[in-house]
This record gives sequence, C-alpha cells and structure tokens, in this order.
Amino acid sequence: MDLDEAAMAFREFVAVIEALRTPGTGCPWDLEQTHQTLRPYLIEEAHEVIDAIDDGDDASLQEELGDLLLQVVLHAQLAADRAAFSITEVVRGIADKMVRRHPHVFGATQVSGSAEVLRNWEQIKAAEKQTADEPPHLAALARIPKSLPALLRAQRVGEKAARAHADAGSLADIVAQVRAELGALEEGLRGLEAGAPAAEDLRGRLDDGLGDLLFGLCQLARRLGLSAEESLLASTRRFIDRFRPSSAGPKAEPPQETR
Repeated sequence: MDLDEAAMAFREFVAVIEALRTPGTGCPWDLEQTHQTLRPYLIEEAHEVIDAIDDGDDASLQEELGDLLLQVVLHAQLAADRAAFSITEVVRGIADKMVRRHPHVFGATQVSGSAEVLRNWEQIKAAEKQTADEPPHLAALARIPKSLPALLRAQRVGEKAARAHADAGSLADIVAQVRAELGALEEGLRGLEAGAPAAEDLRGRLDDGLGDLLFGLCQLARRLGLSAEESLLASTRRFIDRFRPSSAGPKAEPPQETR
C-alpha cells in the first residue's frame, strides 16, 4: 500500500466534506445536518457493510466502506464546525490507541497467542477507563454501547462478565438455567391460557421471563463459541427462503403459524 497516495486521497476527501459544509457555498442538505439527524445513516451504512461482507462481494464492500467513511468524516466535520474536535484528532486518537493497546507489536511485551492479546487489551482498556469510585467489571459493562442489537449486547455483557470472573458457571449450568427459564415461561403461559386474574401483571412476568430466556440463550451461544445474533439472522434467512419459489419445483408452502 502506498501510504503517501492514501494520505493524499484522504486529504482530498476531507476537503470535499469541508466544502459541502461551508456556509454560503456548500450543500443546503449537508449544512442542515446534525449528529442526531445523521444517526440513522450511520447505522444503515454499517449494516450495508456487513451485508457486503456476508455476500462476499468485494466491489460492494469497497463502496459501502466508502459510504461508512463518509459518515465518520461528516460527523467529525460537524464537530469541527462547533470547535469540539477535528478529523485530525479522531485519526491521531485511534492511532495512539492502537499503539498503546498493542505493546506486543510496538513495545517489548511478549504474548503467547491471540487469547493473551485479548486479555492484555482488556487490561489496558480497563486501566484507561478506570475511575476511582467504580469497580473495573462495572466500568467494563457500562462501556458496552446501549444501542447495540439486543442479542449482541446481551452476549457482549456475558463476555465482559466472564473476563471479570463473574461468570464461573459451566456449560451444563447455563443449559440448566435456560431450561429453568423456559419452564418458568411455560408456567406463566399456562396461567395465561387458564384466564388467570391480574392478566397485566402476568404479562409483565411473561415479558421478564422471555427476556431472561433470551439472555440465557445468548450466554449459551457465547459458551459454544457461536454468535446469537448471527444464528438468529441465519435462521431468519432460512425462514424467508421457505417462501421463495424453488428452482426444482413449485413454490414452497409457508410454514404454518402455531397458536
């Protein structure tokens, strides 16, 4: 990779975004944007990058990474316009972080493999973020983005807890917990079908029970080395595929809904 060429291309792109945000001569739409109005586009572009990766489409991946980079630089330009920070500070900040968190590459630290790299990363990150009045494991949980998809966030919470040794249960323990949560949910459903009184209270307990079951399944996926998010996405794709015409015969019948 030609770093000088990459740097020049990046400078040119930053200049384009700055021009779009220049009052009087810039684009009216770009000038109207705020961090909040751009938020949906940032999420959408990130998901389109994921789609391109899943499709194995390099041409789409190149384009979608460009669209995602647009969002990063545009947010940085908005910040620069209000004298908060600049794209230079964003780039230097992440470069410094990568050097700081890879002492085995940029320093004298020795590691035995990727597992030790991850442990060192978490320790360095915790030291950077640690406050005097907050235990490290609570700080790690608090840093998990609240806007992550629910299954992904639940699994990340479990990972952070495990690294803080707050998840000492075996795989069998997690399976037993999932069974217990499912049993509690089934018991609530039987009460609902029987027309139990205080239905709203019962529905609240069912809501809690379903959440506990989903959380337990996410931890089961984590212990199995799977991604609950990816597993559900794959299952959803398979469900949709059942509605598509088959090349070998007539259109498949959709699965029957159970009640």
